[in-house]
This record gives sequence, structure tokens and C-alpha cells, in this order.
Amino acid sequence: MLIVQKYGGSSVGSVERIQSVAQRVLKTAQDHQVVVVVSAMGKTTDQLVGLAQQISPTPNRREMDMLLSTGEQVSMALLSMALQEVGQPAISLTGAQVGIITEAEHTRARILSIETQRIERHLNQGQVVVIAGFQGVSSQDDLEITTLGRGGSDTSAVALAAALKADLCEIYTDVPGILTTDPRLVPNAQLMAEITCDEMLELASLGAKVLHPRAVEIARNYGVSLVVRSSWTDDPGTKVIAPKPQPQPLEGLELARPVDGVEFDTNQAAVSLLRIPDHPGIAAKLFGGIAVQNLDVDLIIQSIHEGNSNDITFTVEREYFTQAIAVADALLPALGKPNSSDLGDAEVTGDDTPIAKVSIMGAGMIGRPKVASQMFNTLAKAGINLQMISTSEVKVSCVIATEDCERAVVALCESFEVSLDPKQTIDLEAKKTQLDESLPPVRGVALDVKQARLAIRHIPDRPGMAAKLFSLLADHNISVDMIIQSQRCHQVNGILTRDIAFTVAEGDADEAQQILEQATSELGCGEIIVNKSIAKVSVVGSGMIHYPGVAAKMFEALAHKNINILMIATSEIKISCLVDEDQGIEALKAVHEVFELSGEKTFIVPERAPVA
Repeated sequence: MLIVQKYGGSSVGSVERIQSVAQRVLKTAQDHQVVVVVSAMGKTTDQLVGLAQQISPTPNRREMDMLLSTGEQVSMALLSMALQEVGQPAISLTGAQVGIITEAEHTRARILSIETQRIERHLNQGQVVVIAGFQGVSSQDDLEITTLGRGGSDTSAVALAAALKADLCEIYTDVPGILTTDPRLVPNAQLMAEITCDEMLELASLGAKVLHPRAVEIARNYGVSLVVRSSWTDDPGTKVIAPKPQPQPLEGLELARPVDGVEFDTNQAAVSLLRIPDHPGIAAKLFGGIAVQNLDVDLIIQSIHEGNSNDITFTVEREYFTQAIAVADALLPALGKPNSSDLGDAEVTGDDTPIAKVSIMGAGMIGRPKVASQMFNTLAKAGINLQMISTSEVKVSCVIATEDCERAVVALCESFEVSLDPKQTIDLEAKKTQLDESLPPVRGVALDVKQARLAIRHIPDRPGMAAKLFSLLADHNISVDMIIQSQRCHQVNGILTRDIAFTVAEGDADEAQQILEQATSELGCGEIIVNKSIAKVSVVGSGMIHYPGVAAKMFEALAHKNINILMIATSEIKISCLVDEDQGIEALKAVHEVFELSGEKTFIVPERAPVA
């Protein structure tokens, strides 16, 4: 049996800890072949970055790779020595020495292939192979050292497990496994026995630092058996359940392209509630009433408020459209009226004209700001107008006319070089029937307080406007997280317009605002509103697709704490709400509690070293 083990920076943060790791590896090596991947010791990476910045505020990226790669080399050599000292034959090797071939992209390279012959030779000689994580080499010709960016050691370990066809990949960290939320904020967060790759991908993308999304993506693509465990105990940890892998080559192991799948659903209809009051409890009343009728809601979009009113749009399966309209109409009086509104009375609107949802997905889109704009450009070139937009960190979904769906799927597959093979082009309606109904509705809760929201009023409603908007930001390397395009159109000077809101990293907000204000005449839009005091709270669970009341329960928990929802966006397995920043932690605790995710045990987590 071949096992790959990865130890993070805190696990190898001192000589004593390295010696402790050596004892654990020695025990495993008595019965199995072992490959060990290590991060840099403790805060070594931070210290090296600090040294570089003392020399230059903007150090050369190639030289940064040369510098940062040394941190892991210290760890691997010391661990190899520690193993030899306790009588276990071991050899330390750099990423270049074991043939981890990457893109020629300094500081954020992706793994293309791994030459496993040397590793296998040392394993067959009875040695433990200790490998420096976080690094590789651009090619065997120029031997340029590259680093993989944040989470690179996780990525190295899972990629090695895939290439070696290892029986198990163990990620050792400073927590006992994957918890239902951040134990620093909720000390009685519960340890999960298992989690699906799709759920872990969403949680990792939302900031659950125990695993990087790129590592999860490789595990999912290649069916790697993955376990997250504590470095300090023998507890079993959390299993990350990968689907049965489809045969695929190891060339391009970590996909160089950002998108690895296109999904579609042609069985959708939309219902909108317009000009409803903007205060705590409205979404809870609405979706609580819908849940009572056992209606399964897919997309939920709450756009930015206008005055003291708001719009909420949701989609249901087309056969339930008439029932959804009737339920929304019945609930409308209970929602109340805005204190004052010059925009007209609240109303329910819907159109049984067939609509479709097309989505692109892949962990590779994280940190690649041009992916969303590429999708919008592709659809614009095909003459397809976007009726709604909703995103998660690893998926972008657009609602379009059903008659455009096939054309959209073909165009997106060509644009992102995704095969039209049904295994990669997925009918979401068919996918729903394949999900395990025993999965819990919510697996975990996450909070992100380092975002800002930008809202743009009155963008002309015609093909290509979203493409133009997000291309401007992508050209300045600004990554966008949540994107919401409202359902309701306004007529401004005879032109139909929509509002678009989106979130970016808080540090990018001022630059994004400046870029868009300079392009106001080109975009033909209205005012641009920025809010830096926001927090995003999200629930994730593959099982929510079988539980119509999940959204209602989340919204009710927030309403009970008098927390107003500023924006809502959903995917099939995630619901995200923006709230005021000063209510973020309270919102996280409320949602975590309402889904009964807390356990009796309290976890005290040591200060975490940076992910490398």
C-alpha cells in the first residue's frame, strides 16, 4: 500500500515537531510505502517575503520563486535527517528532482505532469521519499524553478498521489479534520466524519483554509482517496469523498485551463417579487411560505435595494411555475409595503416562457479574473442576452432563453476547450436524480469579511454589456466573486436597463470603482455605489437539493437576530448572503446554530502558519 502524507507549516514548525513527524512517518513506513510532502517551517514563507520587500517593494517574480522555494527545502532536508536518525532510510528531493513539471508562470504555476520513475525507484529500495511541496520546474530544458502559489503544498501532495496512483493521501494539519465552521469563531464547531469533494470545493473556495480548492479539484478528477487529520493525535480525521473517476490522462494533471465542465438545465421558470420592503425578515417570510408548499427553489437572486424596497427573483422547475406564482401572490400582502416608494406598489411577476440555466465550473477559475468575462464575451458573440447572472467561487451561471441553450453550450465548450462529451457537459436535471438523498442539507458554514460590494445602476440590457463590464476589471487583474444581475428592467431615456452588483476583495474596491467611473460613458450606465462594510455568510451542502426549506431556515435565522440581507446568490449546493460587516460573526453563529451543526466538544486551534 502506498500512502502520500503532507505536513503543513505548523506541523514542521520546530525541530521538536519535525522529530514528532518523523515518528509518525516511521510508524506508517513499517507496513507501507510512504511519500511525504512538506511545507516550509512555521512562518518561514512570511519571513522570506519580508526580506524580499526590504530589498524591493515589487520584487521580480522569478527571483521570488528562487527565494520562496528554499523554505520547503529546509523542511525536507531536516525531516529526512530525522528519519535517518531513527533508523528509517529516507531521501529528500526538490520538486525539480522528482520531475514536477509546471506551466512557465512564476509564483502561481499549475502542475502539468509528474515524472514518477525516480520516486518509484527510491520507494522500491525501501526509502521514504520526502519531497518539497509548493514547487516544480517549468520544463526539463530551462529548469526554471516555479512555485504553485497559495495552497501549493496541498496541491503537490494530491497531484503526487494521483500520479503515483497512491492508495491514500493524508493531509496533516493543526485541526483534527474538517470542521463545520471556523473554530476560532465558533469553538463548538463539529468535526465532520466525511464530506464530498463538491462540498469541500465550495467551502475551500469560501476560505476554509484546511484544504486548497486546487487540491480538492485534483482529488475529484482523479478519484484520490483523501483524508484530513491532526498532526497531534491519532484520530481518524475527515474523509473527502471523491466520485468514481473517469479514465483520463495524467498529462495536464492540474488542468491548465480554468474550466473543466459546462452544465445546463432547460427545466426552469422564474418568479419575481418587485418593490418589496428592504428590512430584516422579508426573505424569511417569503421562502418560509414557499417551503411550506414543498416547492423546490433553485436559483435565488436578491438584487441591490432601491430606496427602501428590493426585488427577489427565484427559479423553480417549470411544472411548478403556476403554483409558485400563486404562492408568491398569496404571500405578498404578508410581506408589507415599503414605508415610502416612488417606484410603485409591490407586485409578483412571472413569465412561463421557457428559460435555461447554463453554467461553467472549475477550481481553475479562482484567481483568474478573465474567466467570467470570457463566458460573457462568448455568449455575447453568439448573440445571446443574459436575463440573470448568479455566481459562486467555482461556478458562473447565466439564465438565458431556452431556445439559445444548445447554441450557448456549444459556444462555451469551444471557448473553454471543454469536450462535448456528456461526461463533461452535464444536464443538471439528470444530475439531481443521481444525488444521494441521505446527504445532510447543510454540511458547513463559512464567513468572509474581506470583501466589498460594487453596484452599478442602469446598464443597457443588450448582449455584450456584462462582457464589456467584467473585461474592464479583468484587464486590470481584478477578480470578481459574487455577481448578481437583477431580473427587473428599468426604462431610462427609452432604453431598457438592468442593475448589476458584484463583490471584489476589499483591497481592490477603490481601483475597481475608479476603472468603472472612467468607463461610465462607454458603458452607458448610471451611478456606481461602493460598500466596503459587508460580510458574506454561506451555507454549503450537496443534500440541500432534496430539502426545499434550507433557504427559508437560513433566512429565518438571520431575521431572528434582526440581520438584514443585502444580497442573495445561490448555486445548487450553496446559499450566500451579504450582510453588514459588524453583524457577520453574529450571522455565522446564528446560521451554524439553526442547522444544529455544533457539537459538545470545544476545539482550541493554535495559531496557523501561512498556507504554502
